[in-house]
Amino acid sequence: MKTPTLLNWISLSRAALEQNVKALAGLAKKRILAPSVKANAYGHGLPQIVSMLIPHKEVEYVAVHSIEEAITCREHGWRRKIMLLGPVHPAALDLVVECDLEPVIFDKPSLSALGKIAARRGRKILTHLKLETGTNRQGITEKELPAFAAIYKRYPLLKAHGASTHFANIEDTTSHEYALYQLDLFVTLTNRMRKLGITPKLRHTASSAAMILFDKTRFDLVRPGISLYGHWPSKETYVSFLMSGGHNELFAPVMSWKTRITQIKDLPAGAFVGYGCTYRTTTPTRLAVLPIGYYDGYARALSNQAYVLVRGKRAPVRGRICMNLIMVDITHIPGARLHDEVTLIGRDKSEAISAEQLAAWAGTINYEILSRLSGGIPRLIEK
Repeated sequence: MKTPTLLNWISLSRAALEQNVKALAGLAKKRILAPSVKANAYGHGLPQIVSMLIPHKEVEYVAVHSIEEAITCREHGWRRKIMLLGPVHPAALDLVVECDLEPVIFDKPSLSALGKIAARRGRKILTHLKLETGTNRQGITEKELPAFAAIYKRYPLLKAHGASTHFANIEDTTSHEYALYQLDLFVTLTNRMRKLGITPKLRHTASSAAMILFDKTRFDLVRPGISLYGHWPSKETYVSFLMSGGHNELFAPVMSWKTRITQIKDLPAGAFVGYGCTYRTTTPTRLAVLPIGYYDGYARALSNQAYVLVRGKRAPVRGRICMNLIMVDITHIPGARLHDEVTLIGRDKSEAISAEQLAAWAGTINYEILSRLSGGIPRLIEK
């Protein structure tokens, strides 16, 4: 599919992804690399990102949230290891074996059911225990560990291959006391696992922020997420990295998002634009209509806040974001024409708009801006 025929598309840079994989492999320092491709590869397109990762032998695992994501990875050629982070319906647990997955475990019924499946099929199942260290969502407490150990002993083909946790407050602050508390508790819990006779071969705690900032969080395997796609987890992570002597050329954004002008109209002073009459022109105004909206993932919170790029210049969004349309002011861009390319995320000449900038305008985080992009938008891989 060629971009001249498209009105709304996402471009993915193979070169940028290669740069990011190389940077993450360098940070991992020979630990196993298991990047997260959940949430449609953070909005980038799961089939496309998996296909781009296949040549990178340094990526031993990919991490997904759901069985459906794991199946998509297998269908698009991923033959290496898959870590399944999220819950699985009991009726779908046989797919763990059929798709050769390593599930992360945080409840006893799932573990017992997998033990029965392993015994029935005569197949070893590698699992990872999610340990509760203070995030208080998925996780197993020290008090609960003996009951999990008993299940492993009941089913010899069920293996406690890994132990993991997730940091609650490593991205949102330059103070990392709570993360260090969680890290100490994780060590305590893995030591308790060993005493119970379930010794994990792979310990893993490191998200993007953790692996960037703290070598001691990396253990045996690292699970970078947003950094794979060329984005910093937060301003605080970036500042902490620079303060430690790091450089800002570490990652490169993989995605750019573009659309086209599909209508141009001239408005007099005093004309209202869009639903709710939230914007009114003060001078004669030339308006461009773009065929994207909140259905596509362009957040409604960007109404009267954001800018797009037209011919290398910033054009402000006017009025409310509609389901399938937005309006932008191109009065100051006299060369703009019907069907001109418009950049929503990415660079156009000397100007750029990032996911982080959109997040700031919308009052959210870059993760949400990226992951909420509609799966129906064509994703095109470029060099």
